[in-house]
Amino acid sequence: MKITRELKTGVVFVSAIALFIWGYNFLKGKNLFNGNIPIYKTKFDNIQGLNTASKVTLNGVLVGKVQETTLITSPDKEGKLEVVVSFSVEQDVLLSKNSVVKFYSDGLMGGKALAIIPSFEGEKAKSGDFFRGEIETDLFSSVTEKLNPLQAKIERMIVSADSLLVSLNDVLDTPTRNHLKASVVQLNQTMTNFKVMTGNINDLVASNKKSLEKTLHNTEEVTGKLSSLTDSLNTELKEAQLGATIKELKSTIENINSVVAGLNEGKGSMGKLLKDEKMYTNLTNASKELEELLREMKEHPKRFVHFSLFGKKDKTGYVSPEESK
Repeated sequence: MKITRELKTGVVFVSAIALFIWGYNFLKGKNLFNGNIPIYKTKFDNIQGLNTASKVTLNGVLVGKVQETTLITSPDKEGKLEVVVSFSVEQDVLLSKNSVVKFYSDGLMGGKALAIIPSFEGEKAKSGDFFRGEIETDLFSSVTEKLNPLQAKIERMIVSADSLLVSLNDVLDTPTRNHLKASVVQLNQTMTNFKVMTGNINDLVASNKKSLEKTLHNTEEVTGKLSSLTDSLNTELKEAQLGATIKELKSTIENINSVVAGLNEGKGSMGKLLKDEKMYTNLTNASKELEELLREMKEHPKRFVHFSLFGKKDKTGYVSPEESK
């Protein structure tokens, strides 16, 4: 049977189309010759650098590829956006639903990949199940996260330094700079004068060295005499038997306190006088009666003293006790 040119052309064309379809799916991470491959899913907030055909590893071995990424609105995070990543596992590996998928950097060029942290406990995973996703911080991301606050602080510091320099330029205008220069010159002159004064003091001390030594010696003698005088006073105070005097004073104070306590309790004549109201009333009445008697004697002395041998006693103004009632 002779194969015509048209048939050859058709076979080549169909083969080219099939190869194109296979190559396109292969680039997307799909292998049409592997049959039914399980597809699992996970979710991340951000998958920057991850795309379809990114590799999926298990214990460092390539087991699949990323098939699809879909942006969704999360109902669990108050409407925030999340990315659902679908990936295939081409090798026959039994995973449980407790497995974890980590999003990590693959190499120094910034490529991203997924790593399956397998778990074999619990219910076995089926195609279409979700695995919990985690993001593993790489070296560059960690350094960037730590440098960002430092960069912000440096920027704020530069702005503050710039403001300070501007304010300093505003303050240090030409008159102020001239005043500062004059102040520095005056300070220099003051230091020179102080140096001269220090030299004069040194010369004065050197010239009066003997007098100062004699003065210090006299001061030492006076200090010694004061110390001896203090010792003598201490000895005399010890010999004065201050302890016995203090005891006697304490005894006297206790007696006074006892007397005062007795007065407060109404003991003795003075205590009764202070505390007994009846006695106070009697003394008051007696004082009034004595006052009336003295007044009567002053106004009518003849009633009480009669010097006449034959006369009668003057009873003018006298009121008998019966009449006074």
